[in-house]
Amino acid sequence: MSTSGADAAEQVARCFRDDAGRTVAALARAVGDIELAEDALQDAYLAALERWPRDGFPARPPAWIFTAARNRAIDRLRRERAGREKLARLTALAPTAYAQLGDGDDAMQAIPDDRLSLIFACCHPALGIEARIALTLRTLAGLTVEEIADAFLVPHATMAQRLVRVKRKIRESAIPFDVPAAERLSERLDDVCTVLYLIFNQGYAATAGDRLIRHELCDEAVRLGRVLNALVPQEPEVMGLLALMLYHDSRRDARVAADGSMVTLGEQDRTRWHPGKIAEANLLIARAVHHGVVGPYQLQAAIAFTHSRATSANDVDWPVIAELYDHLEKMVPTPIVALNRAVAIGFAHGAQAGLAALDALPAESLADYHPYHVARADALARLGRSTEARAAYEAAIARTQNDAERAHLRGKLRAVEPPV
Repeated sequence: MSTSGADAAEQVARCFRDDAGRTVAALARAVGDIELAEDALQDAYLAALERWPRDGFPARPPAWIFTAARNRAIDRLRRERAGREKLARLTALAPTAYAQLGDGDDAMQAIPDDRLSLIFACCHPALGIEARIALTLRTLAGLTVEEIADAFLVPHATMAQRLVRVKRKIRESAIPFDVPAAERLSERLDDVCTVLYLIFNQGYAATAGDRLIRHELCDEAVRLGRVLNALVPQEPEVMGLLALMLYHDSRRDARVAADGSMVTLGEQDRTRWHPGKIAEANLLIARAVHHGVVGPYQLQAAIAFTHSRATSANDVDWPVIAELYDHLEKMVPTPIVALNRAVAIGFAHGAQAGLAALDALPAESLADYHPYHVARADALARLGRSTEARAAYEAAIARTQNDAERAHLRGKLRAVEPPV
């Protein structure tokens, strides 16, 4: 039974969002060549767009994509008459390997999860820190160039060029695509944590599209966080990262109303927060504290914990949160941390103090970051400066690509419009 072109395109897009990273992980792990794996995967998705409307939707789309990509990679190696060792490994890779990703625990491997091991491999120290993290997000997490650029607060064209350059450097310098030995995992641990954090963030607050939350990215980041925590059980920052993701993920159901609209933190029904995830996060934080070494993820988790323990939005201890952001900014002096600190100051010490903190930020670094304009608009609205608030909301709407968030901001804009 045939499938319409539009339906097939949507199914292919869904497969890519949910499974592209796992397929690349399996192929690249077999041949040690991430670019070959990427190219083969792209060919497989193009083939799906051509065949699924004609032949019908397959019973197991991810397995179909995996098999097609594997065959494309085999064909390319045979045409080039090179890489005999790669070809042998790839030919031996059974289609069932896809279904086993992340389920096994091979004692011969340093990391018992293909996707996590590939993240470690991508975070090679021979590459620049932003380049290796961006490459991992693009290749294994399936994030778009635009989503990655927004995470780093750089223009989209800049990030596209950066990804081209890093792939060229890998190819020309023959940088080995390998997983470090167990005793050397710590050398790449910070980068791996950053990758998982950014994957989760993109799922928790999708920067584009019609969904506010991309559940598959949140679920995968939390899953990998648990694997990583089991792999390095004495690392307090890994505990802090996993706790932070769990605290935020516990609010998932309360963040979206029945009609799909956005519900802000202050308006959420806290009885819908997931108690099991909060309890797991609390235990992780308690374990991390015993190590006596505080890091950025633990501080952010402490901020999330402060929100979670309040029975209502009115009970949140904002002075404590503002103080935690003071410590965090000293460790991580980034524009986004400074922005969050300014927002906390506004709730702890009043809108005027918050606006003063916002106006002290480097506006040029945040000019295209829509939460900055939202924060200013909210502060201005609280102060009754409606004309300025409207301008700030309009600036935020112009820079927002997520449909649900844009609709929410339009509602805020209407609330501060002058009466007719």
